[in-house]
Amino acid sequence: MTEKTKIAVLVSGGGTNLQALLDAEKSGILKSGKITLVISNKKDAYALTRASNAGVKGVVISQKDEGQALSFEDRLIEALEAEKAELIILAGFMCILSEKFTHHFKDRIINVHPALIPSFCGKGYYGLNVHREALNYGVKVTGATVHFVNEIPDGGKIIMQKAVSVEEGDTPEILQKRVMEEAEWVILPMAAEKVSAEIMKGRVK
Repeated sequence: MTEKTKIAVLVSGGGTNLQALLDAEKSGILKSGKITLVISNKKDAYALTRASNAGVKGVVISQKDEGQALSFEDRLIEALEAEKAELIILAGFMCILSEKFTHHFKDRIINVHPALIPSFCGKGYYGLNVHREALNYGVKVTGATVHFVNEIPDGGKIIMQKAVSVEEGDTPEILQKRVMEEAEWVILPMAAEKVSAEIMKGRVK
């Protein structure tokens, strides 16, 4: 039997998207991939506790670590290659990755963005900023997008999108929660399964 695609998840905060992926693996939605590593750039990220609770190895690699011979991205690459990670999922990872990094793992990095790309995306569009802008603009529909990652922020090929209605009285916080629950937590595991299955298939050839 072909081995499952090894997945590494990169996080910076609470890890709700990581939890959605862990739950999807447990329920069988994510069946072609296995999460084997979680890397955080912040040592106090609750996502590391979620990883530990699920029996997944968690590692901290910080930009602030001094006295390191290798750069932040080089240390990331070293950890990912040591784990033989085949798919990298950015789940609330608050770092812009360079072209060197994205090219090294070309078509192997995916990200979830809390809007329907090409709306409200690119540099500066993250977290509540995205939902604030959507509400300021007066859109009636927003959503989430899973896309491949390249050197342009939110610029890679779209894998999957899901629309979410904007409702009267929404605040950025209320809209953020609805987009996470109705879109991000749904399409991120589905996209992870799709790409994991393609990687497995490609390995068989």
